[in-house]
Amino acid sequence: MKYIHCADIHLDTPFSGLAPRPGVPRDALVASTRRAFTRMIDYALAEAVDFLLIAGDLYDGDWRDFNTGLFFAAEASRLQRADIPVFLLHGNHDAVSQISRSLPLPPNVHLFSHQRCQTHRLEGLRVAVHGMSFGTRAITDNLLPHYPPPEPGFFNIGLLHTAASGREGHEPYAPCALADLITKGYDYWALGHVHAREILHTEPPVVFPGNLQGRNIRETGPKGFMLVTANDGRVRDMHFEAVDLFRWEVLPVDLEGATDLEIALAGVEQACREVWQRDPGHPLCLRVVFQGRTPLHGSLHGDPDALIAACQAKVDLVGAGIWIEKVRVATSLEQAAGIGSERQDETGTLLRVVRDMANDPSALTELQAEFNEMLQRLPAPARPAQAADATLPQEAWAALLEEALALLAYRLGGPEAG
Repeated sequence: MKYIHCADIHLDTPFSGLAPRPGVPRDALVASTRRAFTRMIDYALAEAVDFLLIAGDLYDGDWRDFNTGLFFAAEASRLQRADIPVFLLHGNHDAVSQISRSLPLPPNVHLFSHQRCQTHRLEGLRVAVHGMSFGTRAITDNLLPHYPPPEPGFFNIGLLHTAASGREGHEPYAPCALADLITKGYDYWALGHVHAREILHTEPPVVFPGNLQGRNIRETGPKGFMLVTANDGRVRDMHFEAVDLFRWEVLPVDLEGATDLEIALAGVEQACREVWQRDPGHPLCLRVVFQGRTPLHGSLHGDPDALIAACQAKVDLVGAGIWIEKVRVATSLEQAAGIGSERQDETGTLLRVVRDMANDPSALTELQAEFNEMLQRLPAPARPAQAADATLPQEAWAALLEEALALLAYRLGGPEAG
């Protein structure tokens, strides 16, 4: 017996956080969730799997139009013609309360109720699939007590959208303890909600397959589904199959002591080649992170657009289908304390004022108070929804001032100002 376990497909997610820059393949990215899903269906048909499990968040939220639902119905109908059942439940993104439109589902799609846990049986395979959908987006109760005991003589699968005991970056929806999942007596737990692939337990398997397509830089690495093979009431093999169209990766580039921008750009090219060699030809979305103490700190902040373009030119040398999503400058100065100390003009005075403020706790307190007051004076539409900077610790304010100091030195006096 073979089956596919997937989750968190987020069909037609808009990728709204992408910067509108020339060269960003926005249309291809927006289409990638559908294409990844189609790849999975192609694989299911080629492997003649016995059934497909979708552990929530098939949709990214309410459909903009019926095309999203029609796409899923068409792909599920391909499985219907091959007599492959689909077991589907709603998660927090596509909870019953979140989706206002609906379409008739193909007869092979078994959608679990949000009002009670249901059990669907495949008598020929002696498989029982237990599951319960989300009725509303924020389910904070443990749903596990609603799941029934295992069916005797059946291979029991629990389909559940949950944060388990909690995962960084994910809302703690439908929380439950791993020990409770294990002792439930099921033969496989097909989980969803967490976008990173993770096997929490092997006997019995408790598995997050991750999502089919990474949607942002927090979702790095290969993305796809699990192909599970079972025999005689036990899981014999679990194989991960990647189907993502674009792969997100972070490129850390160490500039410790570097004094030439070409060194920084060469580091970008080398780091990109190392990632490219893992899966040559696979399109990449990269975030470059420069780090280390370097006199280049100010110049790296000087012209963000030029820096992105220079990095893009370097990764273009590696291969086609690689683009820079963002460049983050996380470097620091080798000698921040000396900026402006030798200058006796107005620029030197300004640099020394900013440097001294970064080292004066009372000045940092006053700066934070002035920042809060400024926020309150802004008109409501212009005011940030979450002014996180207003509550930063003094160490973080000092770091921001040091960054401003380096940028001022570069902008006012060129690289030699430091």
